[in-house]
Amino acid sequence: MAKHTPYIFSEDARSQAEFYTNALGGEIQSIMTFGQLPDANETNKDRILHLSLMAAGVNILMCDSVFEPIQHGNAIHLCLEFSTEEEAYEAFGKLAEGGNVKHPLGEAFWGALFGQIEDKFGVLWMITTEPKTGQS
Repeated sequence: MAKHTPYIFSEDARSQAEFYTNALGGEIQSIMTFGQLPDANETNKDRILHLSLMAAGVNILMCDSVFEPIQHGNAIHLCLEFSTEEEAYEAFGKLAEGGNVKHPLGEAFWGALFGQIEDKFGVLWMITTEPKTGQS
């Protein structure tokens, strides 16, 4: 059995992690910079080598991409399912700040709320709720 943990390469992992903990609730659990490595390069000493955060009850790992540029794609979405509509609307609204709403959060035919966002960092999110009882 495997455990899935999203790992996000970022242009500014610290700012992006702070945005997610504010938008989704949670906290940054640990940060390691390139400056903590033996023989650290002065140019990248303050860049993030590894960051762990908990947001919306999900452990997310991040780092600054220092060896190649970030190329945004549409093949992967981070999907968060909330137990209440209030939580879903709050997360959707906060993640949408400075981003692009791809599909507004609203009632889906399967009995749940559903919406899609590209946040201000280019990360794609699906926000949904548990389907209402009796629908699937």
